[in-house]
Amino acid sequence: MALALARPRTVSALGWLRITLRLCAMLVLLLACVPLYYLHRLLRIHNPWPRVFLGGVAWIAGISLTYHGQKVQRGAFLLANHVSWMDIPALAWASGTAFVAHDGLAAMPLLKSLCEMNDTVFIARHDRASIAKQIADVRTALSDTGALTVFPEGTTGDGTGLLPFKSSLLSAIEPIPEGIAVQPVLLDYGSEAAEVAWVGEEHGLDNFLRILARSRPVRLSLHFLDPLSGAALTNRKTIAAAAREELLQALTR
Repeated sequence: MALALARPRTVSALGWLRITLRLCAMLVLLLACVPLYYLHRLLRIHNPWPRVFLGGVAWIAGISLTYHGQKVQRGAFLLANHVSWMDIPALAWASGTAFVAHDGLAAMPLLKSLCEMNDTVFIARHDRASIAKQIADVRTALSDTGALTVFPEGTTGDGTGLLPFKSSLLSAIEPIPEGIAVQPVLLDYGSEAAEVAWVGEEHGLDNFLRILARSRPVRLSLHFLDPLSGAALTNRKTIAAAAREELLQALTR
């Protein structure tokens, strides 16, 4: 955490120029994708535009992706470590996944609308009365997009290790729906993980702008590990423990 607190908050004039150009490019991309999204929705045909938009955001932000392993082609519940806001556009571009998010994001109208376009499932962690609806939403999202990602740490880490996994975030897949594979995914930012991570007291907007101000690309390796099987799938606690162990082993290789 001390690394995040010690980071300089100043951005150079050239950095602000990069931020401005990248934000303008993201806005143009959004304005191009939204009408096409609603057109495809109206025609009730496969809608690629959320993936295109998020992939474009990843490219504009300077993310350089490499891939290892293969995502389950259909019906994948992905369990990934969480380092940065960049995890979301990178994973969406690589796999077409939707995401599980806490319901606090739903209080922000614009962000909620963008999340809903990508079939985001909002989880109310402390509202047991809504669990049945959340389970139904998860299964619908899996059916619509073919993949759904949850970050079991529940927050971002510094990219050099893993925080404890919250098995409560997996309650919506207990028992596991038929035809669904549970697949761990490691996001590895390499030697720059601690530099790009959103941790400590850094504001989310500060982290977003700091990344956009960079001149160097953000190198990210996505490792799609083997799906869990056997006793690991007994319940949400065994799933969380097994997935964390697989990610830890991959992180230390």
